[in-house]
Amino acid sequence: MIRPPAVAGLFYPSSPSDLEAMIDDYLSRAPSYPKRDYVAAVVPHAGYIYSGAIAAHAYRALSTVRPEHIVVAGPNHTGYGAAVSIWPDGAWETPLGEVPVDRDAAEHIISTSDFAVADYDAHHYEHSVEVQLPFLQRIYGSFSFVPVTMMYQAPDAAYDLARSIPDGTLFIASSDFSHYVPADVGREKDMEAIKYILDLDVDGLYRYVLDNDVSACGIGPIMTAMAYARSLGARAELLAFGNSGDVTGDYDNVVDYAAIVFYR
Repeated sequence: MIRPPAVAGLFYPSSPSDLEAMIDDYLSRAPSYPKRDYVAAVVPHAGYIYSGAIAAHAYRALSTVRPEHIVVAGPNHTGYGAAVSIWPDGAWETPLGEVPVDRDAAEHIISTSDFAVADYDAHHYEHSVEVQLPFLQRIYGSFSFVPVTMMYQAPDAAYDLARSIPDGTLFIASSDFSHYVPADVGREKDMEAIKYILDLDVDGLYRYVLDNDVSACGIGPIMTAMAYARSLGARAELLAFGNSGDVTGDYDNVVDYAAIVFYR
């Protein structure tokens, strides 16, 4: 089954030339990062005009490696589909072309996970996975991937999914951080949450998010990235942090974004 783009022209340009130019501009303005064995990343998924410059930091770093498998996991904003949903076959379209689904890796995750199931419904209108693909297309050209959405975002699902990821995988956790808060409030909460991420403390992060009402939408994918990285003996680094106010000038009501990488 072919999955057409749901948010082209909304979250990012629908024109291939405009889209390439926008991404290449963001990548060119991000600093160079050392070539490392990157195994996972946390990347924002808002409209490119708001979060693209932050996302570019992660993708500039990831451009130095060529993984065997790529898994892109985002939160389920729509409420459709299963608790942990994998689009199992076919391809996803973007204005830059088709990206085939890595069927072998998808089947491996489904067969070894207690939560993940083959499911199309969760993905038809969900943007969190889709918006990562054009960046990946610009840094890797031709590649295949496994699309995952998580509606159930608790540590047991994160640990389960992390254990099911095939060897040689680059895991992309698609998530924004605090939503619609004053900039100083969001930064204080999110930087404290990021301390747990950098320590790879999955359970500590989950408790902190619940206890402090941190409105990060992709906590499940983030915890999965942390658990996966920890299982590989990786470490984490914050590359960039910002918010929508940096673009709009309105710091009274912002959404926060971070680019974090995990590497061995």
